[in-house]
Amino acid sequence: MTCNIGRVERVLRALVGAGLISLVFVGPHSAWGWIGLVPLATAVLGWCPPYALLGISTCRNGTKNGGA
Repeated sequence: MTCNIGRVERVLRALVGAGLISLVFVGPHSAWGWIGLVPLATAVLGWCPPYALLGISTCRNGTKNGGA
């Protein structure tokens, strides 16, 4: 699996994921907040399956995981 998510996008995905997950514990207490696991997981992995299918890459080079 090569990296297809750039550093800035990974940070943004992590922030959005953490923000969505926080909705489970504070705010409206909605179970929909668990959807935040998706952007958080893609940020940690550095790989996005839809990007891979569409041939999109925001990574500077096709390095292995963590090398963004």
